[in-house]
Amino acid sequence: MNFIECHEEPIHIPGSIQSFGYLIGIDAESRTITFFSRNISDIFNIGSSDELFGRKITDFPESFQSIIDSEIYTSLDRFTRRKNETYFDKIFINGKEYHFSVFKSESHIFLEFEEVVINPNKRISNKYDNFYIIDNEKELWNHLLETLAKVVNYDRMMVYKFMMDGSGKVIAEKKNEDMESFLGLHYPESDIPKQARDLYLKKRKRIFSNVYADTVPIVSKSHEDIDLTFSASRGMSPVHGQYLKNSGAASSFSVSIIMDDHLWGLVTCQNIEPKHIDLEDRVQAGIFTALAANAYSSFKSKSELNYRLELNERVSQLKTGFLKHNNLFDSLIESKTELRNLPEADGMAIISDDNMVTSGSTPEPESISNIVKWALENTQDNIYVSRSFLKDHGEELGLSKNAAGIAIYFIEREKNEMLIWFRKEFDEHINWAGNPEKKVEVFSENGEEKKMISPRTSFRIFTENIKGYSKRWNSRSVSAVQAVRDLILETSHKNYNAIKRLNDELKKVNEELDSFSYTISHDLGTPLTVMKLNAQMLLGNLGADAEKSKNKINTIIEEIDSMAEMMHDVLQLSRAKHSEVQLESLKTGITIQKISENAKMTYGSPESEIIIKECPDVLADKTMLHQVFLNIINNAVKYSSHRECPKVEIEGTEDGQTIIYRISDNGIGIPEEEKDKMFKIFNRMDNAKKFKGNGVGLSIVHRIMTRIGGNVAYESNKEGTSFILTFKKPYI
Repeated sequence: MNFIECHEEPIHIPGSIQSFGYLIGIDAESRTITFFSRNISDIFNIGSSDELFGRKITDFPESFQSIIDSEIYTSLDRFTRRKNETYFDKIFINGKEYHFSVFKSESHIFLEFEEVVINPNKRISNKYDNFYIIDNEKELWNHLLETLAKVVNYDRMMVYKFMMDGSGKVIAEKKNEDMESFLGLHYPESDIPKQARDLYLKKRKRIFSNVYADTVPIVSKSHEDIDLTFSASRGMSPVHGQYLKNSGAASSFSVSIIMDDHLWGLVTCQNIEPKHIDLEDRVQAGIFTALAANAYSSFKSKSELNYRLELNERVSQLKTGFLKHNNLFDSLIESKTELRNLPEADGMAIISDDNMVTSGSTPEPESISNIVKWALENTQDNIYVSRSFLKDHGEELGLSKNAAGIAIYFIEREKNEMLIWFRKEFDEHINWAGNPEKKVEVFSENGEEKKMISPRTSFRIFTENIKGYSKRWNSRSVSAVQAVRDLILETSHKNYNAIKRLNDELKKVNEELDSFSYTISHDLGTPLTVMKLNAQMLLGNLGADAEKSKNKINTIIEEIDSMAEMMHDVLQLSRAKHSEVQLESLKTGITIQKISENAKMTYGSPESEIIIKECPDVLADKTMLHQVFLNIINNAVKYSSHRECPKVEIEGTEDGQTIIYRISDNGIGIPEEEKDKMFKIFNRMDNAKKFKGNGVGLSIVHRIMTRIGGNVAYESNKEGTSFILTFKKPYI
């Protein structure tokens, strides 16, 4: 009897598709038909399906004329150049309109069809920037669900976050009032096993319209298993189907939440009754989810950088105290409270040979000595962190609840010098959606009995108490320990002055890297949003108005090229040293004109007016100059867009050996009390928080102007703001 684990189930080759889809597979080289779903005769007028094998679509003009005439099929080479990338069209088959999707996977080209379904309840506009004005995690995910409800509107919609071990937790929920809440509940790893998570990373939108409907078999000439990973109508796993039935759902829809190319979580939706979502609406749901993920990533990066800045400030204050002493041990003892608090520990021990000094809540000295001996014998890295130390070693080392979690930094192993931070046992419990223990059942397949993990039949809350663990040492905790390490290395080294100079130089480079890393996410967001907006509009217009569709395609291509070029330049710049900035005489007129046009389209109102006067040449770095004008002009257009007659004026004048550009707007102005913080990173004025932004742009401008030997200043009142950019005059 064979045993099949959940992670072994071959869900990418189910051998069938769902009943809402129709599929034809052709060989990528010969273009002959090699497989198809058995139901294609329901929409195409074909005789014996066996006659299709080895023949081309074009051999059956009476049956497949609508495919043959479609732009996507006539340009198949262009549309299938990239593997696993899906392209969309709409065609009419026997008087009905169908979505026509094409993608290439391995040696096959997939032609997939599903009927267009009009959504009469759709209540959505093409406004994509609302996610970026939210700086609260809970509000962001709730806003995503509220937005998606206007597109798909399932009975229950959840944001599901994956944990480190593959398990998950519901962190946001929108549901019908009469349904039980799953908010805050945990789900075991086996509910979405590894191969399923891998598929969610590859195919980011997944719908099961009716878990009770019969699937449609795939008929293959060679009887091979067809990989349906990228098929929108891929048949569902029987285990997952039973899981949904057990949960009371007849339909489900999910969208992957991707962060840094990793599967961070899912938007997962369930409906009590069968329900199909049109392909166009599924694509739009995917766009909104991607925007929310980008906004969340930006929000977290901003929060993380703020923490790093705060940590650096606290460590700098400690450095002053450290330099007062000639002995490291004395420095550590004097600052023991601050050192304990940096990683938010309950207690701390400073160890040097046989000397031991403690602070806060710590184990008994004998237990600490046991930990020291264990650490010297069983660890190799200079930093060791564990939140389950009491659970793993409590009995052998005689530990108390004060040592549930530890973090160790080895200053010098040979001298038994180390710092140990302690965290108490955390009274933790996890509410599972049902008992997470696995249950094995026997089933028959092709006359052979097999054992498989059975999907849970109950989702009643099951509480598990966790013992022997502390609160998690998160990335901030580890960063704090690393900061203490760096502080000790810097202040205790014999060549302190030389290292200090190197660190100062490194700090400058890191600040530049930070600035330009944020430039990428901050300034490339505009062309990315335009691309997505045009792609969505294109989806609904292909085939209806060819000329407009071509124009939109050209716009997308231009934005992609612009983004790729800018990203390349900025990444190259972020790697450069200070002396490698390329100053040259640059013409500004075309750059300002193009930035102004894009700013008006992205941030302006129909009434926005941009007046461009004289644009003299300046001495600057090409990429840096673009970044400066991009940020200043975007801000001017954006913050004046709510005026009755929004207006921006741009003018450059010559003043001796300098060129002065003045960008003026009649926008919201800068409050007097905010003026001393204008160029600090992430500073946002109270009157600007209703506008999209994260407070990075002016910091970037300030740093760039300093690097190229220029200056940025401003004048502001209730009538608007003028930014004054001073450049060096080009050499004659």
